[in-house]
Formats: sequence, C-alpha cells, structure tokens
Amino acid sequence: MDVTVQLVRTVWTKRSRGGAAAARRNAVPVGFPLPQVPLDGAHIVWVAERHGFESRESRTDIGGIGVSLRERDGGLRVFAHNGFGVPLRPRRPPAVWLQPGKWLRRQLNHRSSSASGTADWSYSLDTFNIAYGPVERGVFLGEPTVQVDECGPVR
Repeated sequence: MDVTVQLVRTVWTKRSRGGAAAARRNAVPVGFPLPQVPLDGAHIVWVAERHGFESRESRTDIGGIGVSLRERDGGLRVFAHNGFGVPLRPRRPPAVWLQPGKWLRRQLNHRSSSASGTADWSYSLDTFNIAYGPVERGVFLGEPTVQVDECGPVR
C-alpha cells in the first residue's frame, strides 16, 4: 500500500484560549514537511502549550494513530475513529475514498480532563494528513484534494 500519513496534534489548556497565547496556538501549521520520502510508518508532529507551541516530531506504526486504511478497487478507504473527550460525535461522516495521487486533511478537536476529574480541561486538535500514492516531502504544505472538518464546540 503506497500511503503516507502525518498526524499533527496540537494540545493546550485554558491558558491559551485568548490573547497572545491563543495567537501562537492558532499559528500552528496544519501540515509539516515529511522527514523522508517514502515514509516508514506515520509521521507524528506534537505541538503543545507546555513546550511553547514548538513542534516535536516522531514516528509510529500507522495502525496506532486512530485511522483505518483499506485499499480496494483501485482506491483507498480512510476512516478516522472517534477519539476521546468532548464533543461527543454520535454521527460521523462516512469514510473518504481517495484515488491515487490525491490526499485528505481531516480535523477533529477534543476537550478532556484527567481520569479523576481533578485536573483542568485540556484541548486538542488532531489533523490527519493522508496521501495515496507517491509524494514529495512538502505534499502536506499545500491544499488538500479532500478536506473534512469534524471540529465541534469545546467551550
């Protein structure tokens, strides 16, 4: 399967919901250059308030990032799982079918607390960039072929 996957996860607390900190958070890119092509596994970019919204990169197995990928009839079926936290999403958009040479950007946001409920709320924005077929390192810097926005109110 010739698939390239990048997950950009931005995490913050209520301290970054307004002012200069919110401006820094909102300036986080939704796509980054790939470290290499072809990519072995998924490219993960973590951008967190606690690190001054500076990006930190790693790699992981594609199966561990919350998307299902399946090739069939010359296309790629992409489905993002529910994730965690609020807002609840009882109805999800259908899976996206990509043709070779096309790519998808799918965004989901979440609000969550600690398991015991004693910590402040934290917020996250997950951006999945998924390309089907050969790509260049800067593929996710441009506009996607397909964009799905599942962001909801997180208060």
